[in-house]
Amino acid sequence: MNEAARHYDTIINPIITEKSTIVSEHNQVVFEVPAAANKTEIKYAVEALFKVKVTAVNTLRLKGKRKRFRGVSGRRKDIKKAIVTLRDGDTIDVATGL
Repeated sequence: MNEAARHYDTIINPIITEKSTIVSEHNQVVFEVPAAANKTEIKYAVEALFKVKVTAVNTLRLKGKRKRFRGVSGRRKDIKKAIVTLRDGDTIDVATGL
């Protein structure tokens, strides 16, 4: 697999929520990443895809909630989030996509 394809597999999609827009004021962006991705892989992928400089990567795992839908019990999927801090002056516009 070539290098660019691996970067696209590392960053699944941006997470756009109320909290992620609040942290964007502090030069941070939130992405959903695979559970097996580590901080170094995430850093290289963001720098290569968006042409920015990453200063820090924080990760967290969210366990899926149990929910009911039309009387049927189910469970949301587990996801891993990466909060990426960018160098001052660098920005990523997650609304436009890649």
